[in-house]
Amino acid sequence: MFDGNLRFGVDRVTSPIGRLLVRAGVSADQITVVGLLMSVAAAVSIGMGRLQLGLCLLILTALPDLLDGAVAKAAGTSSKRGAFFDSTADRVTDALLLGAIAWHLLETDRGRLVILPMALLGVSALISYERAKAELLGYQAKGGLMERAERMIVLGFGLCFNVILIPVLWVMLALTSITAVQRFCKVWSQATRELSDSENQK
Repeated sequence: MFDGNLRFGVDRVTSPIGRLLVRAGVSADQITVVGLLMSVAAAVSIGMGRLQLGLCLLILTALPDLLDGAVAKAAGTSSKRGAFFDSTADRVTDALLLGAIAWHLLETDRGRLVILPMALLGVSALISYERAKAELLGYQAKGGLMERAERMIVLGFGLCFNVILIPVLWVMLALTSITAVQRFCKVWSQATRELSDSENQK
C-alpha cells in the first residue's frame, strides 16, 4: 500500500542523498550489507528482551533499505543482481526479527505463543513468493493491506511496549493473511482473463 502511494515522495527525498553517497564512494551493495548487519543487531537486542533498543535499531535498519536503491540509480548500477541481493536481504531481515521475537517469547515463559511470529513469518514469505512467481509469469501482484513497509511500521509499535506486542502480532497476522488472499485473487483474475482472451481468439 505504502509502496504505491508514497514511493514518489520517498524517491524525492532519497535521490539527493543517493547522489551524495555515490560521490562519497559508497555503493548500493555496501549499504545493503550495512542494513543486514543492523538487522542482526536489532534481532540480538529483541532476543535479549531489550525491545526499545531493538526498535531503535529497526528504525536504523530501514534507512539502508531506503537508500540502496537510490544509490544504485544515482550511480547507474541498477541491476538484476542488485535487486536479487536487496530482496534476499529483506527476507533474511524478516526472519531475523521474527525469530528474535519468538526467542523473546520463549524467554518470558510464553512458549506457546512462539507459533505466532512463526506463522507471521510463513505468511510474509507467502506474500513475497506470490509476487515473485506472478512477475515470473508476467502478471502484477503488488499491493495489499500489509506489505513489508506496513509490517515493519506496525511491528515497531509492538516493540514500543511489551504489553501490546502480542495483540500487535495478532493484528499483523490477520492483515498479512488478508494481503496474501488479495494478491492471490489479483493474480488469479489476471490469469483467468488471459485464459478467456486466449480461448476467444481460437
